[in-house]
Amino acid sequence: MLEMVYADGESHRLSCEFLRVYSPSAEVTGHGPGQEVLQVGKEAVTITGIEPVGNYGIKLVFSDGHDTGIYDWEYLYRLGVDQARLWQTYLERLEAAGHQRQG
Repeated sequence: MLEMVYADGESHRLSCEFLRVYSPSAEVTGHGPGQEVLQVGKEAVTITGIEPVGNYGIKLVFSDGHDTGIYDWEYLYRLGVDQARLWQTYLERLEAAGHQRQG
């Protein structure tokens, strides 16, 4: 889990799997609308490193070798706020593609 805590006391806990499947990298998002690549088999992925990127975000390094994509603070906040909806969307996309989560 990555927990984000804000000055006003708001906090969000984001699982490694969630962060991995919603990576802002081109490998996941593609290079334009409709080019997103569904990430499967990421249930057991962990974060092995967190690197600061200037003052605006972080780069996460995952146990599956994925280390591209910069999570800026605004993007992380939006992931936290929209987590339930985004997770449901991910589960529906998996089902539509004929994949089932293992765990």
